[in-house]
Amino acid sequence: MAERSTAAVDVADNSGEQPLTAKAGQSTSDGVAKNPELDTDSDEVQGSSGTEATGTNSAPPELHSGHKLARRYRLEECVTRLDGFSSWRAVDEKLRRAVGVHILPAQHPRARSVLAAARAAALLGDPRFVQVLDAVEENDLVYVVHEWLPDATELTTLLATGPLEPHDAYQMVSQIASAMAAAHRDGLAHLRLNPNAVLRTSTGQWRIRGLAVNAALRGITSDTPQRTDTEAIGALLYAALTQRWPYESDAYGLTGLPKDVGLVAPDQVRAGVHRGLSELAMRALVNDGATASRHESACTTPEELVKAIGEMPRIRPPEPAFTAPPEYQRTTYQQGTYGRPAAGPGITQPLAPQPPAPLQSRTGKALKWAVSALLIAALGLGSWQLAEALVGQGEKQKDTNNTQTQDSGDKNAAKAVPKPIKIQGAQEFIAKGDAQHPGDVDKTYDGNTSTYWRTKSFNEGPSIVALKPGVGIMYDLGSAQKLDAATIGLRYGGDHTTVELYTADSLTPPSLDSMKRIGDVTTSGTTATVKPGKPVKTRYVLVWLTAMPMSGYDAASYSQAGYKQAITEVGFTG
Repeated sequence: MAERSTAAVDVADNSGEQPLTAKAGQSTSDGVAKNPELDTDSDEVQGSSGTEATGTNSAPPELHSGHKLARRYRLEECVTRLDGFSSWRAVDEKLRRAVGVHILPAQHPRARSVLAAARAAALLGDPRFVQVLDAVEENDLVYVVHEWLPDATELTTLLATGPLEPHDAYQMVSQIASAMAAAHRDGLAHLRLNPNAVLRTSTGQWRIRGLAVNAALRGITSDTPQRTDTEAIGALLYAALTQRWPYESDAYGLTGLPKDVGLVAPDQVRAGVHRGLSELAMRALVNDGATASRHESACTTPEELVKAIGEMPRIRPPEPAFTAPPEYQRTTYQQGTYGRPAAGPGITQPLAPQPPAPLQSRTGKALKWAVSALLIAALGLGSWQLAEALVGQGEKQKDTNNTQTQDSGDKNAAKAVPKPIKIQGAQEFIAKGDAQHPGDVDKTYDGNTSTYWRTKSFNEGPSIVALKPGVGIMYDLGSAQKLDAATIGLRYGGDHTTVELYTADSLTPPSLDSMKRIGDVTTSGTTATVKPGKPVKTRYVLVWLTAMPMSGYDAASYSQAGYKQAITEVGFTG
């Protein structure tokens, strides 16, 4: 059966604030054309023999948040604007659910192929793929509507914290390979399988977004689509086992392999990797099928990969940890035979020894009365001495407290308690390039730590100075105030965030150089406190971020993986 070289329906993973045109001259060795201020990369399939059409002159349609398609799909947030098309998070008002939408002009040179690819993918109906819900040409626009999975997590995000456990990696490659084998049997290829296109749902099921539309949007084709998709699955398994990208260039938040070393087996890159999964990844990645440890035929199609997985011993999930109960401790309250070995038949238990008889004679009674009298006298004398000592100590303590109260009162009177300064207004300060999210500035001082202003995701970091001087917010304190400290709440922890504090003469200073830096701090946590080196009095204060930690995909804010930060709440004291 001839295969149709189409690719995936997925929401590309950038914030869409800035257009990006992929150029062949900008492609890295892993096929990623990067823009440092977008939330993701315009990524190509690693090792694909296909080609991508060059950028076109078709301008993307002028759309905005709140625009409705077919009086049903309300656009909420643009997440991609690339090469003449855009991708949006939207709401299906008829069914009241979130959806994703790809939109391009009807005169776009790839509009026909996108419609054909979307309709072919919709016919597959396999739940292991993100489903195409609608494909329409209307009012000079072509748009494709697909599922939006808010409870799913990208493989990119999962790998940001470390490699997968062997059982998780086994489940991932098994489900992905079998799903792609089914797609190829229906004549559909992906051609853009990467960590951004693989999702794990909250129930543990692995799903693929990307079948049939994404390659059509970008004009990607391949003479060997089965080989391309199989090698991509091998790269996914390699990354899941090692937390490394199996090529020389870094991609998807993963570090590439050392240059001039070649493809090294996963169990040689990281200790403790499952041997069978390591060999499986090599069989899918290496065209001649030669692995590092044994010679097996290469897996050149998803079907062959499924067969190779079936020949492996099944990898079972790890046993749950079992905590042994504490050892039983015998107490001194046990009586009789409880806790003692039972007597055998015909054996009589020895009687417990009887306590000695009390003193019953006349001499014994006299001795008891004498001891009692001595004890009563001793207790009376002790009580009198104790009372006298307590009275004397109380009077001494009273004098001491009076003296200490006077002294501490004098000291505390001289020391002023810092008071919070109310923020009267704020706006984003842009030193270079585009704004971040200016409409969310007021969320940083609304008293609610669950709201925030966030930056874009950057491809390089933690320091972003090489890309732009920094990003931040200028605050108006209402009048000139004595400033002792600024406390900044941060959404993302990790290595590392650098916060600088500047004073300015207005809410809109001409440049960063026109302001005076009064302090800075670097933290790996979610709170930063900056204190000026010397007392300062000012009305306008700039909170400026110059370094941000690497963080994965944030479903709550639809923010993609990268070097990024968000400010939840800012407070000033003086």
